[in-house]
Amino acid sequence: MDRQTQEQSVPEPHADLSQSRGGTLAARFRATRGLSEALVVPLSDADATIQSMEDASPAKWHLAHTTWFWETFLLRDHAADYTLFDADWPFLFNSYYEAEGERIARFARGMLSRPSLDEVLHWRAHVDKAMAPLLDDPAHAGLIELGLAHEQQHQELLITDIKHALFQNPLGPAMWDGEAAPAPGPESGWYTHPGGVAMIGHQGEGFAFDNEGPRHRVLLEPFALAHSLVTNREWQQFIDEGGYRDPRLWLSDGWAWVGAQDIEAPLYWRKETERGEHFTLQGWQVRDPDAPVTHISYYEADAFATWAGARLPTEFEWEAMAQGADAAAGNQLDSAGAVHPRGSEGLFGDCWQFTRSAYLPYPRFQPAAGAVGEYNGKFMSGQFVLRGASCATVRGHSRSSYRNFFYPHQRWQFTGLRLAKDI
Repeated sequence: MDRQTQEQSVPEPHADLSQSRGGTLAARFRATRGLSEALVVPLSDADATIQSMEDASPAKWHLAHTTWFWETFLLRDHAADYTLFDADWPFLFNSYYEAEGERIARFARGMLSRPSLDEVLHWRAHVDKAMAPLLDDPAHAGLIELGLAHEQQHQELLITDIKHALFQNPLGPAMWDGEAAPAPGPESGWYTHPGGVAMIGHQGEGFAFDNEGPRHRVLLEPFALAHSLVTNREWQQFIDEGGYRDPRLWLSDGWAWVGAQDIEAPLYWRKETERGEHFTLQGWQVRDPDAPVTHISYYEADAFATWAGARLPTEFEWEAMAQGADAAAGNQLDSAGAVHPRGSEGLFGDCWQFTRSAYLPYPRFQPAAGAVGEYNGKFMSGQFVLRGASCATVRGHSRSSYRNFFYPHQRWQFTGLRLAKDI
């Protein structure tokens, strides 16, 4: 779905997402809620219900969970005389908030044939209408900003999860029609940084998640970041030269994972045909050799960097280099669910970039009070930080301080890598 993965989605627009970066909270709320519904227009009830693995959730569940968030943390707690749309549904659509009580097991979300997709959409309309009186109340602005960012995260997850689900179908169904536009050739060379003390973390006005702060100092040694992300052509060379068969390139856990899972290529690659295909939201497509590689794990990214005589950057190196860069550069999701080339490689853009940094709290980090404090802090264990944005990231959602995070074996997201080296 990007200049890198070349997945161009073209449903009819249901919202003007330019409102999400400016305008009133009410306008941004309507735009964000509208985009979620635009994304499921091509899906049947069956498409929206299936769950292909525990890491992924059904599209219908994403629509419902984001609605549960608004109903629970805004309407239930702050709207006078509000009554839950259905008192049984919080059990179905709470995700991981222990403070909100019992919930259905994550692996069982695909068993929810009821409520139907239409019923969930009806619930969304009910909640949207009830939210109207709260949207322009400054007392709720901070929580509404969190709700908008939360729904944008689930829009990206909806895209990646339905791609994984459709991939399980031997017919290779396309979610949207369209063909890949050719990627421009990668730009050679390196961005260099002299090192020194750098300030890391969110600053200034605008929304940020709690894990992006507090702002603090780090000491950097001189380093460089590659101008371009690693491409499909480079990854094919890694495969051809035995990269997946050479234990010297791999971390111990990564080598065990490769063997146990019989990993030979990035997720969605198909080598049975001479054309070199991969699965996209437009079905099976020929891989563009100049497009950045995507759907790789941390283990694979680290092995490739070792093979290339380089390394992965730390998250602090990446952020120090990206400060002041245009976070809207690259190709990202718009109000129609379409991705349009922006003509800028930059540090942001088409796939999340692995760093070698463990996902840990910054100095003096404190989670927020109440159930929303469970949003990020309790996941700071065993995962790695990714920076930038992907083709499925809503425009304006990412920034230089944004910290995405996944476990080292996961690769169903649009994940890639940019090499780093010491200088």
